[in-house]
Amino acid sequence: MRASRLVTLLLLLQNRGRMTARQLAAELEVSVRTVYRDVDALAAAGIPLYGAAGHAGGYRLVDGYRTRLTGLTGDEAQAAFLAALPDAAAQLGLGEALATAQLKLHAALPAELREHAGRIRERFLLDAPGWYGDAGRTPHPHLADVATAVWERRALVLRYRRWRAPEEIERRVDPYGLVLKAGRWYLVAGGATGLRTYRVDQVLGLRLLDEPCATAPAGFHLAAHWHASLADFRARLHTGEALVRLTAEGARRLGVTPDAADGDGWTEARIPIESVDHAHGEFLRLGTDIEVLSPPGLRDRIAATVQALAARYRAQKVPQVVESAAVEAESCPRSSD
Repeated sequence: MRASRLVTLLLLLQNRGRMTARQLAAELEVSVRTVYRDVDALAAAGIPLYGAAGHAGGYRLVDGYRTRLTGLTGDEAQAAFLAALPDAAAQLGLGEALATAQLKLHAALPAELREHAGRIRERFLLDAPGWYGDAGRTPHPHLADVATAVWERRALVLRYRRWRAPEEIERRVDPYGLVLKAGRWYLVAGGATGLRTYRVDQVLGLRLLDEPCATAPAGFHLAAHWHASLADFRARLHTGEALVRLTAEGARRLGVTPDAADGDGWTEARIPIESVDHAHGEFLRLGTDIEVLSPPGLRDRIAATVQALAARYRAQKVPQVVESAAVEAESCPRSSD
């Protein structure tokens, strides 16, 4: 552990230049006293670094010195592929390895590329999960074990919760890959029922077996399999069709490329739908930017909902509710825009 910390300290000084003992302690998550001891150990090992006291003081390496300690460990090499998704790396237990790997990669770059990489990290951030789904949730406790099984190609026995009866099942599976989609982790695995996809947050328990998993089917490629599964899911999901009229804003929100609009700026489009129930909720979200023409059952149901809402909002307002809402509106934080 200390050897790893000494390498990290050295790479920090190489990448960032002068740093104070307090800054190094914060980066390494140790005490300032520990930093002093580590600096003494590096100096005793012949590393040309020096310290200066005062406001502009701190530790730095002699100009021109560059370490050759940039080889990646196994964990660091794995983590490097998750560099754009630090939260995912942390959930897989590779957060510290990712930080060290990034330091080593940064140290190995020529000066001009280090500057370019620094600008990218400062100005671009990938935040994969959606706004409202699973924000701030803690990683599922079985994710690390599932990842271990995938990496070590070991078979698993899963106790799993699914949507149809029987809701709880136990199944031996051969793990072939993990996929992170919109903040959720999915396990792609084979077994007696063929290739299946399991949501990791629906795993109720597991046993990591001391036996290798079966070889993946010939020609299996995780990314290709995942995209084919998504296409098949969407094809089975959208079994119906609705004819609608859309404003330009409605077309944009539905991702529809509008045809030539009529005189009032509306355009017709045919939209694949999963069911009347699902389309009812989705289309209501568009408000006045959509009019459903068919199927008649969907149009009638939306009309009934709109009439019920209109009747509700025409009802006498409750003063206390209005006043409370006004107070809440005044207390809401304003956007930074």
